[in-house]
Amino acid sequence: MSAADLVGALTARGLTVATAESLTGGLVCAALTDVPGASAVVRGGVVSYATDVKAAVLGVDAALLGRVGAVDARVAAAMAEGVRRVLGAEVGVSTTGVAGPDPADGQPVGTVFVGVSSPAGTRTERHLFSGGRDTVRRESVRAALDLLAAEVENLRDTGREAGYGGPTDDPPTTREEAP
Repeated sequence: MSAADLVGALTARGLTVATAESLTGGLVCAALTDVPGASAVVRGGVVSYATDVKAAVLGVDAALLGRVGAVDARVAAAMAEGVRRVLGAEVGVSTTGVAGPDPADGQPVGTVFVGVSSPAGTRTERHLFSGGRDTVRRESVRAALDLLAAEVENLRDTGREAGYGGPTDDPPTTREEAP
């Protein structure tokens, strides 16, 4: 689904969205706000490039960040949940990962986690993209928009309170994608 179609779907469903981005540095929010009329659905975005900003602004558990680093499914989930709370959106989407040129947090270049949080719950996906920094970032934006589109469809099909079994304290659902 294109960013324009996504903005249209959010508008039609009366949903708002917020972004929490690390390696994409605001590119997901920019893709959405490039669409005319996006102001009706986009609440804003938090670029939490530094690990301490993830904790201080988005409320990601500092102990978790200390244990696993910033490149982790649980961090992506907490970022998506945190941006929903901080910016008052129905749906939050997040990106965290390693764009390169060097590995980080014990993860190879191209490792990316995207997350989405809504009234239906929170889920994440792990991706391993190949290519240079620009390619990894571009593919991360695509993956985040795809996950967001799937969530918007899920909310359409099941209602805002249904979806993945409703809000839960269980670990987020994870999908892995091979390169």
